Amino acid sequence: MEQRKRYSSRGAVAGTMLILFSICGAAGSDTGSAGAKPGQQDAASPPATAPKISKQLTGAELYAINCNRCHAERSPTERTAAEWQTILMHMRVRANLPAAQARMILKYLQENSGS
Repeated sequence: MEQRKRYSSRGAVAGTMLILFSICGAAGSDTGSAGAKPGQQDAASPPATAPKISKQLTGAELYAINCNRCHAERSPTERTAAEWQTILMHMRVRANLPAAQARMILKYLQENSGS
């Protein structure tokens, strides 16, 4: 009988958060330069008009991050769209996925499914 490692949902959430924080970096943190006077910018700081870049993960990226934690990633073409819906309903509970992420993963799997 095959034994599977079980991971705690806290560890899974912590791992996901770590990945998200590393991807997002310090977006949103606005630390001023210590030597700059109010109203002035340091040469190393970006201009105030520079757009803030925040990357939202795609369904494929979320699939790779979440599903590879416990088992090998399956190709979306291995299952039909209906099969992926059933599988994702079950795995969403096991992986403690938020609804929005589960929808993005399901959309990716169904768009690339075997049928």
